[in-house]
Amino acid sequence: MAAALATHHHPLTSSPAARTRALHHRRRSSSLSFSSPSFPQGRALRRAAAGDGGASSSTVAPPSASSSLEELYRSCTTWTWRGMRVNYLVRGDGAPLLLVHGFGASVGHWRRNIGVLSESYTVYAIDLLGFGASEKPPGFSYTMETWAQMILDFLDEVVKRPTVLVGNSVGSLACVIAAAESSKDLVRGLVLLNCAGGMNNKAIVDDWRIKLLLPLLWLIDFLLKQRRIASVLFERVKDRNNLKDILLSVYGNKDAVDDELVEIIRGPADGEGALDAFVSTVTGPPGPSPIALMPAVRAPVLLLWGDRDPFTPIDGPVGRYFSALPGELPNVTLHMLEGVGHCPHDDRPDLVHAKLLPWLDGLPSAAAPAPAQAA
Repeated sequence: MAAALATHHHPLTSSPAARTRALHHRRRSSSLSFSSPSFPQGRALRRAAAGDGGASSSTVAPPSASSSLEELYRSCTTWTWRGMRVNYLVRGDGAPLLLVHGFGASVGHWRRNIGVLSESYTVYAIDLLGFGASEKPPGFSYTMETWAQMILDFLDEVVKRPTVLVGNSVGSLACVIAAAESSKDLVRGLVLLNCAGGMNNKAIVDDWRIKLLLPLLWLIDFLLKQRRIASVLFERVKDRNNLKDILLSVYGNKDAVDDELVEIIRGPADGEGALDAFVSTVTGPPGPSPIALMPAVRAPVLLLWGDRDPFTPIDGPVGRYFSALPGELPNVTLHMLEGVGHCPHDDRPDLVHAKLLPWLDGLPSAAAPAPAQAA
C-alpha cells in the first residue's frame, strides 16, 4: 500500500526488479547527533541517533562541502505569507538562487548543495507551505498555483532581486508556473531537476502504465478522503522501513539513502497538519501542465534529468517532452545524468554541481540592459 500511495503522487513507481535491487543495496549509515529543538526534523534526527548506526561503505562519497542539518536548521528564519509562517534559509553572498524542494521534502533535502552554492551565490531555500517547518494550516487546500504564487511573493518581498529558481519534482513545476506567470522580471533563470508533470498522477493521462493503475489510484483517492483510513495509510507510508524502500527505489546512488535522508522526509510528517497536507496534495487537482507553460518561459532554462527516475522517466510523456525541448526552444539546455534517480541534487550532487555551476557562471548579468529592438 505504501508503494501504491507513492505511485499515486508520482506518475510511476519502480518495477519489482528495481525494488529488489534497491533492497539489495541497502546500507546502514553512521549514527547522527543533532540538537535543534525548534524543528521537528531535529527532534527526529536525535531519535535516529539513539538507534542502530553501523559504519557505511560508500561507492560515491558525499561531498566535503555538505552542510550539517544542525547548521541548516539553526540558520532558518520565518517569513509571514498571508498570515501563515513560512520557513526559509539564506546563506552566502552574490547573485540570488532560490531552492525549492519536492513532495514531502524540505530545506534539509538541499544539505549537499547549499554549502557549495553559497560559496559564490546568495542561496535561499524555502519550505513550501504544508512541508518541512512551514505552517500546515488545518483544512487548507494545497495547489500548484498557491505554491507558485508563494514563490513569486517571496521573490518580491524577501529577495527583491532577479533570482534563479532551482526546483526538484513538484518544486520544479511550481518554479515553472512562477517563471511563466512572473510579470516583474523576478526570475533570472530556471533550473529543473526531474520536473514533475503535476502535483499528482492525475496529470499523466497518456501513459499506458498509468492507465493500467487508474482503478487502484482512484480507489486510493476515495480511501484517503476517509479520515480514519487516511491516518492508517499515512502511518504506513511514513514507517521508516517503508519510507526507506521508497527512497531506495527512486535514488540511483543507493548509498545516498542514509538515515539522515529518511528523517529529513519523516520528521516533518509527525507534525500537526502533516496528514491534511498529504491528503490534499495526493487527492487534489494536478495543476497546470509544464508542457503548456514552458513556451511562456523567456528566462534561460537548465534541465538536469536523472536517467534512472522511475517517477518521471525520460521515456514517459513528460520526460519525452523535456528531452525534445532544447531542439524547440533556444533558451533551454538539457543534460542527462547517468545512473541518477528522481532527486539528482541529493543523489549525485557532484554531477549536478558540475553542470549547474558553469551554467550559472554563463548567465548574463542581471544588471545588463536588454538589447535594443530593431526599428
